[in-house]
Amino acid sequence: MISERENLMDSQMTGARSEPWYRQGWPWFLMALPATAVVAGIATWIFAQTSWDGLVSDDYYKDGQSVVQVVDRLEHAREMGLSARARVRDGAISIELSAAQEGDLPAMLYLTIVHPTHSGSDQQVALQRGEDGLYLGEIAPLRAGRWSFRLEDSLKSERELKNKSQSWRMDGIANLPMETEILLEPFNS
Repeated sequence: MISERENLMDSQMTGARSEPWYRQGWPWFLMALPATAVVAGIATWIFAQTSWDGLVSDDYYKDGQSVVQVVDRLEHAREMGLSARARVRDGAISIELSAAQEGDLPAMLYLTIVHPTHSGSDQQVALQRGEDGLYLGEIAPLRAGRWSFRLEDSLKSERELKNKSQSWRMDGIANLPMETEILLEPFNS
């Protein structure tokens, strides 16, 4: 049997006292590394669940099929000599539309405002032609960033249009709030 005196001499010779593991720093340090990864993973999962923005487009295949029809509508706008300037101001938008022939201007336009990554922020606005020739409409406030503007004479989808040669479309892009005047032209997007 080992006496206390021998035990004391043993510990003095090794220079360390025997302490329980939970009173030493290294086990806690080594456990903190995986624990940090677990906490960061949980925080990332919570962030991903609360800020999911969804898909911008649900049906990529049908969108791809309608590209040819969109090009036809852009070409028709080009043939009509259409161009437009949109001005965004405090919850309102005004559009000045010009054509090669004044009689080609419709009484109502439809504007679609699309954010590239936040589909919940997209808007569709019907614009009525006023006495002064400007098309006016109200919009929800737009957050800072890059926005796409699509101006059409009909809200029907590319597949629903019966006479595609009579329908037109123009597109424009703006970085808000720096650009408050947007040029809409019939270019291929």
